[in-house]
Amino acid sequence: MAKANVSDCTIVYDGERLTGKAGTPLVQFLEAHDIDLPHVCYHPSLGPLETCDTCWVEIDGELKRGCTIRAEEGLAVSSQDDFAKAAREEGMDRLLGKHELYCTVCENNTGDCTLHNTMVDMQIPIQRYKFQRKPYEKDESSPFYTYDPDQCILCGRCVEACQNVEVNETLTIDYSMDNPRVLWDGGEKIDDSSCVHCGHCVTVCPCNALMENTMQPDAGPFTAMPQSLKRPMIDIIKTLEQTVSATPVSGLSEMDMHWRQPEIKRTKTVCTYCGVGCSFEMWTRDRHILKVQPVAEAPANGISTCIKGKFAWDFVNSEKRLTMPLIRENGRFREAGWDEALDLVARRLIETRDKYGADSLGFIGSSKASNEEAYLTQKIARLIIGTNSVDNSSRYCQNPATKGLFRTVGYGGDAGSIEDIQKAEVVVIVGSNTAENHPVIASRIKAAQKLHGQKVIVIDPRKHEMAERADIYLKPKASTDLILASALSRYMFDNGYADQQFLDKWVNQVDEYRESLEPFTLEFAEEKTGISRQELIDTAEMIGKAGSVSLLWAMGITQHSHGSDTSTALSNLLVVTGNYGKPGTGGYPMRGHNNVQGASDFGCLRNMYPGYEKVTDDSARERWAKGWGVDKERLSDKVGEGNFLMVQSAEKEKLKAMYVIGEETAFSDADSANVHSAFEKLDFMVVQDIFMSRTAEFADVVLPGCPSVEKEGTFVNTERRIQRFYEVMPPLGDSRPDWCILTDLAARMGYDWGYTHPSQIMEECASISPLFAGVTYERLEGWKSLQWPVKADGSDSPLLYTEGFHSEDGKASLYPLEWKEPDEAPDEKYRFSLDNGRMLEHFQATNQTGRGPRIWDEAPGWFVEVSPELAAEKGIEDGTWVCLSSRRDSIEVRALVTSRVSGDTLFLPIHQGKPGVNALTGEHHDPDVDTPAYKETAVNLEVLDREKGEPPLKRNNYRYGHRTPTQGVPVEVKWMQKDYVEPPAQQSNPRKM
Repeated sequence: MAKANVSDCTIVYDGERLTGKAGTPLVQFLEAHDIDLPHVCYHPSLGPLETCDTCWVEIDGELKRGCTIRAEEGLAVSSQDDFAKAAREEGMDRLLGKHELYCTVCENNTGDCTLHNTMVDMQIPIQRYKFQRKPYEKDESSPFYTYDPDQCILCGRCVEACQNVEVNETLTIDYSMDNPRVLWDGGEKIDDSSCVHCGHCVTVCPCNALMENTMQPDAGPFTAMPQSLKRPMIDIIKTLEQTVSATPVSGLSEMDMHWRQPEIKRTKTVCTYCGVGCSFEMWTRDRHILKVQPVAEAPANGISTCIKGKFAWDFVNSEKRLTMPLIRENGRFREAGWDEALDLVARRLIETRDKYGADSLGFIGSSKASNEEAYLTQKIARLIIGTNSVDNSSRYCQNPATKGLFRTVGYGGDAGSIEDIQKAEVVVIVGSNTAENHPVIASRIKAAQKLHGQKVIVIDPRKHEMAERADIYLKPKASTDLILASALSRYMFDNGYADQQFLDKWVNQVDEYRESLEPFTLEFAEEKTGISRQELIDTAEMIGKAGSVSLLWAMGITQHSHGSDTSTALSNLLVVTGNYGKPGTGGYPMRGHNNVQGASDFGCLRNMYPGYEKVTDDSARERWAKGWGVDKERLSDKVGEGNFLMVQSAEKEKLKAMYVIGEETAFSDADSANVHSAFEKLDFMVVQDIFMSRTAEFADVVLPGCPSVEKEGTFVNTERRIQRFYEVMPPLGDSRPDWCILTDLAARMGYDWGYTHPSQIMEECASISPLFAGVTYERLEGWKSLQWPVKADGSDSPLLYTEGFHSEDGKASLYPLEWKEPDEAPDEKYRFSLDNGRMLEHFQATNQTGRGPRIWDEAPGWFVEVSPELAAEKGIEDGTWVCLSSRRDSIEVRALVTSRVSGDTLFLPIHQGKPGVNALTGEHHDPDVDTPAYKETAVNLEVLDREKGEPPLKRNNYRYGHRTPTQGVPVEVKWMQKDYVEPPAQQSNPRKM
């Protein structure tokens, strides 16, 4: 007989013995045994709210809410006692008194309406408490979702999600009001509040009080009727209900629900925006995206989304999608068939290689395409063409962070999981606007801080949301973060906070590193960074005393002329304090694009094969040659050129041809005038994309690829998590999945690999690369995921370095550094420092978020943020037109006066405008990895003699809202109301309670 797990327990439920994991909430414990305890307000991601009164059970002769009970050995529960049944039915009656049941003509009758399903399961015979309309209008102000007070049952799920999961702290309920309702910022309209349209509230709503606008009005066969017809029909049904009971009516709604379900396709996919790697179901009817529905099982995000992941999918069906191959003739594009286009591409690539040599071609893989597509990109470059000049957009952002990790701990990825960031005693955020760039990770940090006392340190020149919430906020001078990190490391040694036991056992070069810290005194740090000595000490003490520290950084660190060194300094600090290899610790460079990690992991790097094996390593080259069935000599051992150097080589006419997949290089690379000039000098250029991007305008052939929802594949998120995504809908027009295009192209160049499904590509890569040895599509089925490295048996690595570091001797290294002045800094002519970065609402060049009015209207205008003190000096107001001039070019843009920036620091979003911020940025770069120093841009600001424009951010933008933080749903206030009585006693005024 199998021995029971020590964590198992046995309970007795309605006389039946059930075994499961101790500590599991009773609702979920029973669900595992296919037993449904009625409940409405309970949600596994929210816990017991105790507001709905539909889950009463009897324990030891006493009524208890089932949602509050956890399984334990010997627990005896009765749900069939008359008293418990009456209490549950009374609870449901009260809910129905606040909710007008008209399920057959309700858009939400799609199978997951908790209220409808629970009501039907309980066989409630009639809506006993008469529904009365509430004295509030339906709030349709948001372009994304609607709130209907007449359907709201006041369960508080949305409030709990907003306050304690997303922690935007916009929604509240005041149960003491005469007519309680959900409030935005205490009573504002949705679109006039601090709501960031993350969609958490809509996701958890158990009825149709909160609903996506895309669900309306055609979610069901009867839902699209005009209100003038729908309203009388509802009235007739409600009257009929009083005579024949609710059973026939609910029977009709059950039939309607089952009619709808075959028409609605629910497909698991992974978000195509940032590197958090949110996964969710996408609900569609044909090509119409009804909604995005996160689930608790999603490994990176659970029920969380942001505005882009939840709502920014209009681009999929944009009329501007590329649907046919295009060939340039006489300076104009014409449509062509696939055979003609691919034959032309194959011929010109081979001709260029044969005439000018393999290194006359360069390939840029996509950080938005799949791992399998990245793998094929580098395979074509290396195996067919013979060059290692292959890269991806990580060159523009994360390569310096990866370099810093390679130098110190060995793997070029996050040390742990998002869960580890949540567990940390202290989280340090440096150069990362996490709340806008990685909102779901920010929500985890905000929740850990609010609910569990986590301490947050933010180091950034700009006072964004995470800085406002920080326990310690430091505002260093630009390009001095290496000094700050090194001074903190020295403080740890000097004051006994260095983890000597860890250093002795696991770390090399300790003495050499400590010697290198001699210049980094507190006095030197105070002078150079502008941060006071006491603030430096307070920060060091908080980090040094913490049992676990996680450190996050992003482009505010990496996009400097010495970003690799600063990334190394941050990792050094973690090594000194022993903050690697245990839960809640490690370095976390936040990846920007959905698959920028995967594009590098799977070989789109100038110096690495898939799995980070060096092209200069003879044994690695031999293994890859064997895996691909060729002699080792066929593969070049010469490090290729990355994006940045490719463009420079094209300008010098050394690079003759480029193949760019899904990257907006013409917009994203620094000093765009030079980039455009270089592209014009190429003999041949191929761009594979879903839109006619700025880059595609320079191409000779444009090939229409597919977004992720029109194909299958895998992505790797910022925490090294590999996840599958599935085809939601077929490719639009004659567009094709990128892996299909690349497979077909390879065949036309003499390499018929015969892939018919991306799983075969992953299987091939896993058979060669040790890092992915155990990765299979079967092990990634559904919501399952794997975090590399993955052993052949399928065991993965959520937390790295638990048994040593990724080096020959298994040890980490402390890497000595010197501080170097930035390559470009403000001076008398260019007085201002131009910071730049992403906004919550948009992504990169807006090729996706700019394709629909809903997202675009949230932040339609370009602007530069100006400090109040600078605005006062120069007479600048919101909407004032200014000219920003750098050493390269100038742009004209409206000003936005805000305390997010201070002094002579400006901030410019990177999304809008053509040519955009890169008209101003220069080609000075990190010499170790060739990442442009986008954040080192000195400019002059001149107020233009032009009529002031409209404020660039609308006054109802969420940034102007006033949050209303609470601890969550105040159910105790509800219980204290004089007209609330505990079920099964009947309620005098159920509409209120």
